[in-house]
Amino acid sequence: MTHALHTSALKSLPLLARGKVRDNYAVGDDRILMVASDRISAFDVIMGEPIPGKGELLTKLSLFWFDLLGPKGQNICPIHLTGEDPTSVVSDEEKPQVAGRSMLVKRLKPIPVEAVVRGYLAGSGWKEYQDSRSVCGVPLPEGLKNASKLPEPIYTPAAKAEIGEHDENITFEKTVEMIGPELAAQIRDTAIRLYQAAAEFALTKGIIIADTKFEFGLDADGTLVLMDEVLTPDSSRYWPADSYAEGSNPPSFDKQFLRDWLETATVNGQPWNKTAPAPRLPQEVITQTAAKYQEALQRVLG
Repeated sequence: MTHALHTSALKSLPLLARGKVRDNYAVGDDRILMVASDRISAFDVIMGEPIPGKGELLTKLSLFWFDLLGPKGQNICPIHLTGEDPTSVVSDEEKPQVAGRSMLVKRLKPIPVEAVVRGYLAGSGWKEYQDSRSVCGVPLPEGLKNASKLPEPIYTPAAKAEIGEHDENITFEKTVEMIGPELAAQIRDTAIRLYQAAAEFALTKGIIIADTKFEFGLDADGTLVLMDEVLTPDSSRYWPADSYAEGSNPPSFDKQFLRDWLETATVNGQPWNKTAPAPRLPQEVITQTAAKYQEALQRVLG
C-alpha cells in the first residue's frame, strides 16, 4: 500500500481549491490537475486521518466509468479528461504526490447543480418518502419500503453547498429557475441515461448502484460535459446484490461503515455533534473503511 496522502502540497502549480477529497491546481488557463487525496469526509466534516489508498482507488474507478460511459465507450456524453499524463505537468520531486491519483482535465464552467439519480429508496430519500410519499417533489407510489427498487429511476437534484455546508435537495423546477429549462432538462436526461447504463453494468458484477450523483460543466462552446468524479463509493451507494433485501439497509461498499461508527463516537466524553473537529479514527475503523472501498473496486473491475 502506498503512503497515505492527507493533503497534497504542489509548488509547481497554483492551487485553485481544496475540496473534501480533491486538491485542484491550475495548469495554464484551460486545464486543471485534480489530485485525489486520501481524505475522507462524513456528515460534511473532513476526518483528521486519511484512508490509505483511497485517492488512487477513486481515480481508478472514475477513469473506468469515464471510459465505459464517455466517447470511448457508450458515448452518452462528452467527458472532461484531456487524455494527457497528469505527472507531465509537475516537477520530478512532485510526481509521487500525483502518480496514480490524479486526472488532468479541461477547465469548464461548473454548473451549481448536483445531478442526483436514485434507483432505490434509501437515506434521505427514504426519510422524505415516509413523510410525503415523494422525494424532492417527485411523487412515488404507496407501499414502498426502505431500500425498495423504484418503478423507474428518479432525478432528485441538489444545490451545491460551500465546503462544510450540507448540499440542499431541491426540485427540478428550482433547477429550471437556476439554469434555464433547456439545460435543466438536458442535465436530468443525461444523468438518468448515465445512471441506467452504469447500474445495468454493475448488476453484471453483483453490485446494485442504489443512487449516485453526477457533476457537469460547460465548455467554451456551451457543450455539456461530465466532470469531477463518477460512480465512486464517495458519490454513490454501492450494495452487494447477493445480500440485498427490501425493508432493511443493505451493507454498503462506501462510507456507511464509517458513518455508523461516528453515530456512536464521542469527543471529550460527549456524543459527537457532527461538526468539526471530528473524533479521531481508530486504526480498526481506518482498516475496515479501506477494505470496503477496495472490495467495491475489485467487484467492478473484476
